[in-house]
Amino acid sequence: MTDTPYEHLTPEIILDAIEILGYRTNGTLTALNSYENRVYQVGVEEDEPIIAKFYRPDRWTDECIREEHDFTQELLDNEIPCVAPVPVGGQTLFHVAGAEFRFALFPRRAGRPPNIEDRDVLSVMGRAVARIHSTGGARHFAHRPSLTPERLGHESRAFLLSSDFIPTELFDAYESITNHLLQRIDSAFENQPAGVRIHGDCHLGNLLWRYDAPNFVDFDDTQTGPPIQDLWMLLSGDREDQESILSDLLEAYSMFCSFDSRTIVLIEPLRTLRMIHHAAWIGRRWNDPAFPLAFPWFNGIKYWSDHVLSLREQLAILDEPPLSV
Repeated sequence: MTDTPYEHLTPEIILDAIEILGYRTNGTLTALNSYENRVYQVGVEEDEPIIAKFYRPDRWTDECIREEHDFTQELLDNEIPCVAPVPVGGQTLFHVAGAEFRFALFPRRAGRPPNIEDRDVLSVMGRAVARIHSTGGARHFAHRPSLTPERLGHESRAFLLSSDFIPTELFDAYESITNHLLQRIDSAFENQPAGVRIHGDCHLGNLLWRYDAPNFVDFDDTQTGPPIQDLWMLLSGDREDQESILSDLLEAYSMFCSFDSRTIVLIEPLRTLRMIHHAAWIGRRWNDPAFPLAFPWFNGIKYWSDHVLSLREQLAILDEPPLSV
């Protein structure tokens, strides 16, 4: 990957690529909030704007992206509300001629975040996530990754330890605490049931509440993993609050899909993996000019001091019993 992977993705290239597919653009192009990929709202003559998502070069193979698209289409076919790519000529993945960019088109969707303080909303969400997992368990990914401590934890840690991001005075502390954490996380993942196809990044920012139902967006991180991954990021508040939310979600979830309660023990290990992986994700993308602008604090001592402190707190939390529902 080049140091600046989107350097040559100009407005002219974007508009030309979309017009080749048969759309008459009106010249308006609005960049939307996305760091991993580049996403734009494109004006179309006498029609609704369309969303164009240009995938980060070298991250995915065509086969991986097509599996993402196929999964969202399966969900739509099963009347599970999500935002799937728009097919053109029977295809959903397109290449910019003479360039390394791959892209897909999506319908524009508006909505608001769901109100998780409403128990009726939690019930609807629980049923919707269950239906995703019921569909996800019907077949397997052949090309997309799996959620494992090795990929998210150990590989992320190894990258950061080999980089220059961690301040010298915090290096030993980071190395030690992540070693202890990953030992605990590896043990937690032992003897867990096989995963299914999941959304993978199911937080409130990827849910649009429309017509009294959640619409799931951004399946960029869809993978094979434990179903609890799509539930724990919906939890908030103190332990009592989290147990109440999880109980409501699972009560509704169980109407459409069986849930293995053994996986509740993975909630805090999954949260810890997300923390470790997120830091490595920023580091791996640091040569993309968008990242120092968005995360200017990343290579400062305060961030790493706070990060190590948060990881120490996670080690203490891992000693606590899992949530009870």
